Amino acid sequence: MTEMARASLDPAKFRDPARTAEGKPRARVAFRTLKTLWFNTGTLCNLTCENCYIESSPHNDRLVYLSAEEVARFLDELGSNGWRTEEIGFTGGEPLMNPDIIAMLEDSLQRGYRALVLTNAMRPMMKQARALRDLHRRFARKLVLRVSVDHYTPELHEAERGPRSWKPMLAGLTWLAEHGFTIHVAGRTRWNEDETRLREGYARFFAANGIALDAQDRAQLVLFPEMDEKADVPEITESCWEILNVERDSMMCATSRMVVKRKGEERPVVMPCTLLPYDKRFEMAETLAGATHEVALNHPHCARFCVLGGGACSVTAE
Repeated sequence: MTEMARASLDPAKFRDPARTAEGKPRARVAFRTLKTLWFNTGTLCNLTCENCYIESSPHNDRLVYLSAEEVARFLDELGSNGWRTEEIGFTGGEPLMNPDIIAMLEDSLQRGYRALVLTNAMRPMMKQARALRDLHRRFARKLVLRVSVDHYTPELHEAERGPRSWKPMLAGLTWLAEHGFTIHVAGRTRWNEDETRLREGYARFFAANGIALDAQDRAQLVLFPEMDEKADVPEITESCWEILNVERDSMMCATSRMVVKRKGEERPVVMPCTLLPYDKRFEMAETLAGATHEVALNHPHCARFCVLGGGACSVTAE
């Protein structure tokens, strides 16, 4: 069973970056440091999922493939700014479809960063099996692959990912485990199950398939809240930090940025986080140095996923 239907978003909300629809000061997050730099390697994917927030598919190329040279330019800048960045994340689409992905990973790992790849562990990953094993041999635990397993049962996983998506995912996940890769799993909370029951279900799934992951560890098993920008959600005001007992420095935009390249544009641009790849209101700059200004939480994803849902895409997010 999926989530119950929600009320539609009030069109007056999330319009003004300074004020909410009720006229209250909108919450803002200041940049603290860049712990994780994300690259969206392109929105093309081998799957068309039911509730993909970025609408990835075999046909969606609104975000085109980044090249290894473009990634290298940002990594060069990153190395000169003193931010002590820990992690380079690669998302999509399916990152392992990008023809330059191995070169990007190698470049990041050689510079000493941890590389996190978000993948569905299906055919595109297995086509890179030899190259991934070589990277694992050379860089060991610095290479992390986070596999999307939307539910611990085949039926609900395929309700999201589509028919015949369970067995290839499971084959890829067990291949990673058998070859000693550092793996994490990403699930969803859309199934009307509380977190305790979900983690217990994943624990049974891991044990049954010989996958040495701790389902109680929130990095090894990340459970993401759903994102629907058309569904109603409260706006976040400056007073909400204290009311909700949430630290603004725990928001992704305090410690992360994401690089995207839109179809038809000459250069990549920097966005505040992984959740807002298309919204030009959040476009920051063409360089990391120009993308350090504060972020107004002026999007439903800011409220639902980050503040109210407690979601974070990075291994290092606090």
